[in-house]
Amino acid sequence: MYDADLISTWTENFVNEPEAIRAARHASMEHGVEPITPAVGSYLASLVAITGAQSIVEIGTGLGVASQWLLHGNSEANLTTIEKDVDHVQTAKDLMIASGIAAARVRVISGNASDILPRMNEGTYDVVVINATGKGTLEFVRHALRLTRPGGLVVLTHALGGGLVANPAKRDAATTELRTILGDYAVDEHVRATLVPVGDGVLTLVNG
Repeated sequence: MYDADLISTWTENFVNEPEAIRAARHASMEHGVEPITPAVGSYLASLVAITGAQSIVEIGTGLGVASQWLLHGNSEANLTTIEKDVDHVQTAKDLMIASGIAAARVRVISGNASDILPRMNEGTYDVVVINATGKGTLEFVRHALRLTRPGGLVVLTHALGGGLVANPAKRDAATTELRTILGDYAVDEHVRATLVPVGDGVLTLVNG
């Protein structure tokens, strides 16, 4: 019988998080922004490294913890990251500059992703990561699949909604939407879906 809590703790402690990313994590916590866990960050960096992704989109910058992990996966990768909170945008930029990431590698767009994503070029990105939570995630996933090239990845980092998805009594709009995403794409013949139980659950879709 597996001890899920013990395995989760061991998995998180296994990760050797770079000092600059730890600094962004601490800043996130101080600002009340919940960052992805070290294990999720390591997983994202591995996806970028394995695929050799060079063109990445991120929805929901926060203070840049996931952003830094993504760029950590490939020194030649470039990131376009979208954040609606203006204060978070500037802090994330400052933290990435302090970490030594070249400004030319990052484009931070301030605004609502629902307004920005429809204007982005389809089929041109290697990886799209969705860090956003709450209602509207299904729309983001659909846009992300449109933006990725054939064989590209769409990654949803909060796929289990803090565990609420697994509780059938929880039927709020955001949780129901996550269940719809997981149910629909698990059987969608146009993607290959994998749900990894790290952090808050990570759904990875391979486009085409």
